[in-house]
Amino acid sequence: MGSVKDVKILKEPTDLKEGEGEFIFSNRYSVFDWGEMPDHIDNKGTALCLLSSYFFDLLEKKGIKTHFIGLVEDNQIKKFNEINNPVNIMRVKMVNVIRPVYNKENNTYDYSVYHEGMINYLVPLEIIYRNKLPEGSSVFKRLKSGSITFKDLGLDHEPVPGETLAKPILDVSTKLEHVDRYLSWEEAKKISGLDDKNFTLLKNLILQINDLITKECLKAGIENIDGKFEFAVDGKGNLMLVDVLGTPDECRFLYDGFHISKEFARRWYRKTQWFSEVEEAKKKYGNNWKEKVKSKPEKLPSDIKNLISQMYMSVTNAITGRKFFKTDDLKNIILKLKQYDK
Repeated sequence: MGSVKDVKILKEPTDLKEGEGEFIFSNRYSVFDWGEMPDHIDNKGTALCLLSSYFFDLLEKKGIKTHFIGLVEDNQIKKFNEINNPVNIMRVKMVNVIRPVYNKENNTYDYSVYHEGMINYLVPLEIIYRNKLPEGSSVFKRLKSGSITFKDLGLDHEPVPGETLAKPILDVSTKLEHVDRYLSWEEAKKISGLDDKNFTLLKNLILQINDLITKECLKAGIENIDGKFEFAVDGKGNLMLVDVLGTPDECRFLYDGFHISKEFARRWYRKTQWFSEVEEAKKKYGNNWKEKVKSKPEKLPSDIKNLISQMYMSVTNAITGRKFFKTDDLKNIILKLKQYDK
């Protein structure tokens, strides 16, 4: 069980062949690495399942390999365009998750288990694309601290908040460590287990998938700001996209300048004492920060929670072009949410 979805193993992967499993999308959500928050957002899981499946279906038609098998409706596996009702279960191929060895004494990770020629495993990286740099983007914190330069990002100038980039920035971080950390592409290649061909393909696929998501969102008046992907190598040595993509949880979407990702919930919690304790604990205690936080997150006000629920449902309706949920149009929901930012 994850913080936002459950994973059911139907057939264990072997060293040479993928297994099968199901993602059961829940109404749970998580912010600030806390894990499950006290509220459940109605229909959120179903909305994310459908939207991600829509993008998996489009990628399959373009010949891009993914772990997506289909959606589960009435105990049958169906493609996106075959389902009749909203569903929250996705059937996927499963690969082995091989974790780097953690050394607690010096807080380091040993990735020597990964090597070129490996098959049927999760690549231990999270790949981030950035089409725009909104105010509050982690890029600005890293630039200010000196951990990166604008040249490291492939830019020819110092970026400013709100800047739309001429071409996407590609970023990469660890995936299987206690706290994800950004890497250089050289570091990422070294720990990935990928050969030169698949590592180059990985970068190309990010750009292709980002472009597809961007175009589909624009049809609904939505701006695709940034997002993340995960990859695996299948039993035949082919790179494939895994996990979930193209949703308000994996991407940062804007509609009329308003964030329709989890950012709205994040902004509400940033005003609380709990968030202040989380930030302080992360700075002081590293990997053990959570047990040092004395307070617990409050529940969201019911009207805000209901609007967030409607936001998830309406985004899925708008992008897929199918009226899966009986809810107001995205435009009207955003107008209501904006009232809380005044």
